Amino acid sequence: MFGSPILKISIIFIFLIFKVAAEDVPVIVISPGKTPQSLSTVGSSVDIITNGEIEENSYYSIANIIDDNSTSTNLFQMGGYGSNTGIQIRGLEKRYSTVYVDGVKMLDPSSPDGSFYLEHIMKNGIDRIEVLKGTQSSLYGSNAIGGAINIFTKKGREGNHSNFYVDTGSNNKKSITYSLDGANEKFNYFLSGNNFSTDGISTMNDNDENDEYINNSLIGNVGLKLNHNLQWVNFFRLADIYYEYDEVNKSTNDNGTSTKNLEGSFSTKLIHEKNNFKNTFSYNKLHIERNTTSNYSSKQNYFGNRDTFGYLGEYRFNLDNKIIYGVDHETDGARYRQDWGAREVEHDESILSQYFDLQFRPYEKFYTTFGLRNDEHTTSGNKKSGRATFAYKLNNKSTLRSSIGTGVRYPALYDYRYGSSTVQTKGGKLESLKAERGNSFDLGFDTKIEDFDLDLAITFFKSEQKNSLLNESRTGWVMRNASSVNTSEGVELQSQWSPLGKKYDLGLNYTFTDTFDANTCSEDHKNAYSDNECRHTGNAVATAKVRVPRHALSTKIGYQLNSNFKTVLRGSYTGETRDFGNSNDSWTDQILTDYFVFDVGGVYKLSDNYNITFGLENIFDEKYEQAHEYSTLGRTFNFGLKKGY
Repeated sequence: MFGSPILKISIIFIFLIFKVAAEDVPVIVISPGKTPQSLSTVGSSVDIITNGEIEENSYYSIANIIDDNSTSTNLFQMGGYGSNTGIQIRGLEKRYSTVYVDGVKMLDPSSPDGSFYLEHIMKNGIDRIEVLKGTQSSLYGSNAIGGAINIFTKKGREGNHSNFYVDTGSNNKKSITYSLDGANEKFNYFLSGNNFSTDGISTMNDNDENDEYINNSLIGNVGLKLNHNLQWVNFFRLADIYYEYDEVNKSTNDNGTSTKNLEGSFSTKLIHEKNNFKNTFSYNKLHIERNTTSNYSSKQNYFGNRDTFGYLGEYRFNLDNKIIYGVDHETDGARYRQDWGAREVEHDESILSQYFDLQFRPYEKFYTTFGLRNDEHTTSGNKKSGRATFAYKLNNKSTLRSSIGTGVRYPALYDYRYGSSTVQTKGGKLESLKAERGNSFDLGFDTKIEDFDLDLAITFFKSEQKNSLLNESRTGWVMRNASSVNTSEGVELQSQWSPLGKKYDLGLNYTFTDTFDANTCSEDHKNAYSDNECRHTGNAVATAKVRVPRHALSTKIGYQLNSNFKTVLRGSYTGETRDFGNSNDSWTDQILTDYFVFDVGGVYKLSDNYNITFGLENIFDEKYEQAHEYSTLGRTFNFGLKKGY
């Protein structure tokens, strides 16, 4: 691990800027330890996307905003608005990352691998996003091998307020949002409703018909201070969705292919805080319904549920030393017709977890954490995971940080029960499916060059994944664990130049990711190359994990023309990626070409209560693919008016 040339280059870069000084600016984060911490004392790698960055962004979906403001969050979108949109953190498959909305784990038990796609979470009502990178299973449990994305909704402000926002644009796109919020000493509330609709574009690029998308969503929270030590908080989200899609096979008829989805989540928490103790008792509920109509009017209904009872405790020894500890009981349930069968079946699995995370400061400039977790799965049994981090403040201005951890992902309900050839249908035992395991290491350096008003961060990362679950020709079409080891390593570079007293600022993010998909590309794997995979030669991404570019670059130039008008020009480059083939090309691997995309957006303040927004995306109408044979949006525009009361 430590002999990696990428790591050596990173260390050289760190020491070249080792003595650069900057004034420490306290930024508070929650995700790294499930408790408020100063970012400068955190050893894990975390990106923060603020409310200002969300509001000024011309994108509608949270997924696009995350990809636009973070490194190593590779996004792929399989069509236009409403199409499946996945995020792969640090080159790992989407199933290795968890998404939380106000503490609710958005893991869909009715999907084949439990993954949750982000396309239906719109930006209305979202206040802040924290992207936690690296293995985090010791705190966040199963699936957090690649990291965790925490999404926080807005809360009520002092007094009573309301906002109205209407937006229109290309492809008959319309978005209407209305929100109410308020707060006093004992009570706070926030409620936001949004209607988004568009005629859309064709999901696949083999036709030019439009695939409509409609999203009606409601987000809200209510908090009540019962007494000096006790408060009760509640969060909810509901999204009613209609989306038309295309079948992958070009020979099928796409008329009437659609899905009508319902996503609902609820969280209630009772928080008691007294002296050095803080105790939180919570219940989270996730409910997902997917009602699909495929070609020839074939219908299928999917139901997924997740219930979580949790206790989170915190004891503060002093300002810099505390311990986090907790117990979770999660139950995943799904109900739908088993593949290739006519009978609807229902199953569930549960996990009972205990964990702790010790956060302490052994020396004046040294901050560290050590955590362990035990998960007891109803079928796979006990698995343990852990992590350790450190942050060393070189002076009052620069920080050296690192983290190392192990992770776990239990088989999904599909792996156990719903697949067309489960291990049980082939005469095996469910217990023979092992949990997927992962480990990761990263080393980073953060600083600010004060003389140039320049913030810099560089991070080296490396991870491995074992026991990958497969159900394909290489496993005889039976769900099994692969014996090969997948790897991912790379470098993240972030910079932000914001000259004091100037009207402009410049941000630049670059990620280099070197991955190896041993499941399909290892020559010592049984039946390797049987599906025409990994046969490309002379290409650096030929053996990479699918849809993961080696090079990804994004930049933002903001210009404040005057106190009322600000524009932002965004540019991004995505290098070549490997993707699997499909039935249209005999399942032969594909290499997707690299591309540049440029966008521009802006906000004009008409008065204290009125703002005008505009955006022009893909200015040069670049034609590209993020997934093989799936469409992407061409040149589009939007124009909006926001009024506050």
